[in-house]
Amino acid sequence: MNHKFLQQLTDFIFVEDLPEKADIIFIPGSGFPQLGEEAAGLYHRDYASCILPSGRYSILTGHFGGVQEKAEIYDGEYETEWEFLKAVLVKNQVPESAILREDQATYTYENAIYSRKVTDSLGMEIRRAILCCKPYHARRSLLYYQLLYPDTRFLVCPVRESDVTRENWFLTEKGTKIVLGEIERIGVQFHEIMREMREADDAENSPE
Repeated sequence: MNHKFLQQLTDFIFVEDLPEKADIIFIPGSGFPQLGEEAAGLYHRDYASCILPSGRYSILTGHFGGVQEKAEIYDGEYETEWEFLKAVLVKNQVPESAILREDQATYTYENAIYSRKVTDSLGMEIRRAILCCKPYHARRSLLYYQLLYPDTRFLVCPVRESDVTRENWFLTEKGTKIVLGEIERIGVQFHEIMREMREADDAENSPE
């Protein structure tokens, strides 16, 4: 197996930073409780004073897809990803006063868009932020949030519990499909975003 080739793909997708003191912790919508658990751990270690989970449900399904793991612990009835992640945070002793609300997003780009609307509406200046996500979702999440928060320094702190990691993704068909699928989504989705950015630049620079 060509390890140099694999390493380039691995380094691109699996972004990870050491946590630092931040203004906020962002969580892109998910049915995996580990994202909320990781964010709660960072909160209790005083890395941030507030957490913003984001998500309604997937645009592909039109409803909350259910608790993906640890359903015996998080056994409530949830209508949105935000409601589920809030429950995870509260169960892990995060006070409700520290949990912000965004429950309209239906895909990752909207997670970033609507999160920005929430922080702007609260007058928050986000200089440094922590992003909690699945390991293989790190690059795409970072790209979207960085796009909406161009002046913010992001620290990606992916969850530790994941069956697809930077060490093993290429060893199984499932891992390969997930990681290469992330690369495909970045290519497809950013074609439209780049077009919109060019059009905005052209409009801004066009003579009156």
